[in-house]
Amino acid sequence: MLRVEGLSAGYGAVQALNDISVEVPDGGFVAIVGPNGAGKTTLFKTISGTVAARAGKITYDGQDLLAVPPSGRPRLGIAHVPEGRQVFRTLTVEENLATGSYATSDQAGSKRALERVFTLFPRLAERRAQLAGTLSGGEQQMLAIGRGLVSVPKLLLLDEPSMGLAPAIVDSIFETIQGIHAEYGIAILLVEQRVAEALQSCTHAYVIETGRVVLEGKPDVLMRDDRIKRAYLGM
Repeated sequence: MLRVEGLSAGYGAVQALNDISVEVPDGGFVAIVGPNGAGKTTLFKTISGTVAARAGKITYDGQDLLAVPPSGRPRLGIAHVPEGRQVFRTLTVEENLATGSYATSDQAGSKRALERVFTLFPRLAERRAQLAGTLSGGEQQMLAIGRGLVSVPKLLLLDEPSMGLAPAIVDSIFETIQGIHAEYGIAILLVEQRVAEALQSCTHAYVIETGRVVLEGKPDVLMRDDRIKRAYLGM
C-alpha cells in the first residue's frame, strides 16, 4: 500500500531524514519507534506533504505520492492524526468530526464511520455538543482519532497518540487502536516513543535513530534484541 524508498527530507540546513525506507502492506499495522528528535514526525509530514522530500520516492497504491499536492493526499484515503492532537478548540465535538468528512467523496461511508466513532468512543457521543477545547487530553485524542476515521481512510497515520496522557488513558487508547485495525482492516502506520506499547500492538516495526532506520523486524524479535532492551525497555 505505502512504500517509502530512500527518502531524505529536512528543514533548511538541517537534514532530518537520511535514506529512509519503510513499507506498509495492505491492512498492515506498522510502528516506527525511536528517541525524540529521531525524525519520526518529519517522516509523517513528508508523507502528508507539509515537508518537501529532498530525495527518494513515496508510492501509495501504485501512485507517485510526491506528485500529488498535499491537499489531494487525504482524498486518496490517507488520514493523518497529528502529534499534539490539534483539534479545533472553538468547535464542538460533532463539528470537529464533521471536518473529517471534507476529505472524502464517500459521504455515505463517512456517516457510517461517524456512528462507529461514537460506538468506539461513547464519551464523544455524550459530549457531542461540547467545545473541543474543554475536553480532557484523553478525550481530545479520541476526537483526533475519530476525525481521522470519519474521512473513511485506507491508511491511518498516528503520530504519538500517547503524548501527554496518563498511563491508564494510554492503555485505553492503544486497545482502541488495536480494535480499529482488527475490526475495520484499516492499515495503520504508528509513530510512538512508548516502545513497549507500540511493539505489543503492531505486526512489523522500524527503529529510527538520527534520521536513519537502524533496525526493523517482527515485534517479538525486536523485543528480544539487546539494543532495544537497553535503550528503550529499561532492561
